[in-house]
Amino acid sequence: MSSRWTRVRRAVRDGVARLTGASRGPGPAPAPLPDHLGTVRLQYAPVLDGDADPGEIVWAWVPFEDDPRQGKDRPVLVIGRDADDLLGLMLTSKDHSRDAALEARRGRVWMDIGSGAWDSRRRPSEVRLDRVLRLHPSAVRREGAIVERALFDQVAAALRATHGW
Repeated sequence: MSSRWTRVRRAVRDGVARLTGASRGPGPAPAPLPDHLGTVRLQYAPVLDGDADPGEIVWAWVPFEDDPRQGKDRPVLVIGRDADDLLGLMLTSKDHSRDAALEARRGRVWMDIGSGAWDSRRRPSEVRLDRVLRLHPSAVRREGAIVERALFDQVAAALRATHGW
């Protein structure tokens, strides 16, 4: 698909979102969705076409666990779908290995995934494995990058081990 067609498609989608009140910028578009608690059918099907697909890192509004009415715009690895919702894992550039014991006591599990095009400063990132986010597609602000299949498979294996799927 040409980049011109992608830009036209994105402009139409964003225009419809503005007309219907579904904001595409930072901040909650629809009400935040609860985290996904069941088994995930992991998929790898990235296509940089303006829509979030499994295998891509996108930027999206992610609600805080302690107060879902608040949150922040952050990178998310899309790992699958549940009906119309996206399922994903949040990323951070913060190094959690320094406080691994504290994170483990809180039930948080992180995996290093290196750096990539999703971070303009190319900082090393970690993906959180214990929390599977459920996102409405309108919560996605933009695509960031496609994750290589080998890395996606490593994350998938660690995710399965963390959840016992």
